[in-house]
Amino acid sequence: MKFWKTFDIEVIKFKEGRHEIDFEIGDSFFQNFEDNEIVEKGKLTIRVILDKGANVIEAHFHIKGSVQLTCDRSLETFDHPLDFSQKMIYKYGSEEREIDEDVFMITRDTPIINVAQLIYEFILLALPLKKIHPDHRNELDDEELEVEGGYVYIDEELDSDTESESPNEEEEIKPVDPRWEQLMKLKNKEQS
Repeated sequence: MKFWKTFDIEVIKFKEGRHEIDFEIGDSFFQNFEDNEIVEKGKLTIRVILDKGANVIEAHFHIKGSVQLTCDRSLETFDHPLDFSQKMIYKYGSEEREIDEDVFMITRDTPIINVAQLIYEFILLALPLKKIHPDHRNELDDEELEVEGGYVYIDEELDSDTESESPNEEEEIKPVDPRWEQLMKLKNKEQS
């Protein structure tokens, strides 16, 4: 119970304006969540900047540190650095409920907002889809292409099939929309 209270922000005490709250989390933070199979250890600092207005509270989270992950290939553990920001909006209304993933409705007399679950979810969302140990990242297969946050797989057979399906006769070629023609020129320019 004491763990959860550590992440309480007493919003009712704050006057309108900007307020900063800092949190430090370690391994014990992740052990308080039932589904902590992805991240069990980590050391992070969280700065929450609250902008409290007359009808809304904007909470800006900046999370920095590292978490320990298990490599999907070698099953070795490694430290994965994190440094990102997220935003949550709390609007005043008649009841407490979630409006969408970035907006909560709270009443004017809501005394506290607990941010532990939010911080945990933000961390999970910031992790890459495929967790590769830094020592193995240069050993990626030729058909794998690294993309921001995760990986995309390219099927070379599919690419070669589409190239071999060229028309046999000139009559089968249909006129190309000039907009698509410009896009194809840009694509070909990038490839060369």
